[in-house]
Amino acid sequence: MTNLTFKQIVEQRYATKKFDGKIILQEKVDELLEMIRLAPSSFNIQPWKIKIITDQAMKEKLLAHSWGQQQATTCSHLLIFCANTDIKGNIDLLRKTMIENGANPDSIKGYVDMMSGFEQGMTPEKKLAWASKQTYLALSNALNGAKALGFDSCPMEGFSPEEYSRELGLSEHIVPIALCPIGYSADTPKPKVRFKKNEVFF
Repeated sequence: MTNLTFKQIVEQRYATKKFDGKIILQEKVDELLEMIRLAPSSFNIQPWKIKIITDQAMKEKLLAHSWGQQQATTCSHLLIFCANTDIKGNIDLLRKTMIENGANPDSIKGYVDMMSGFEQGMTPEKKLAWASKQTYLALSNALNGAKALGFDSCPMEGFSPEEYSRELGLSEHIVPIALCPIGYSADTPKPKVRFKKNEVFF
């Protein structure tokens, strides 16, 4: 873990375009995965799955479906953030997890029923849209967490979800929505450009 403040983390984090190929220590990766695991989500349903690719041959295969972007092959680990549209399955898993952590089944019944009613009112399209928005919360933890741990990252939407799903043999309800390659940068960040405060806050 670095000694950066959170303010410094968000100031210094940038979308790395090329990594140096050095492999991140597994204990550092495990720390990042824990940060991702603790990401917030609506109702705490956590409708995401993250596929982790370390095999170089698979990275090379996926490059053809990543618009040729070098981040996919020069990174240490390629994290594929997927929306999990099996909302009901996650509600059932959350109920089980809450009980395993000491919750009384009767005391959480109302909460579980509320979540179930929410899920039942969603079309497949709405499930994907909602799960995708939630997954970006986990992605945010990955981006800032990587910088906090002393390495770099790059959020990427420039890839073919359909081809990724095919190459990786993903289930129909696991939909890739964003990539997050992590590693050590081999490029130089440009000055951070953002809108002025009065363009954002009102």
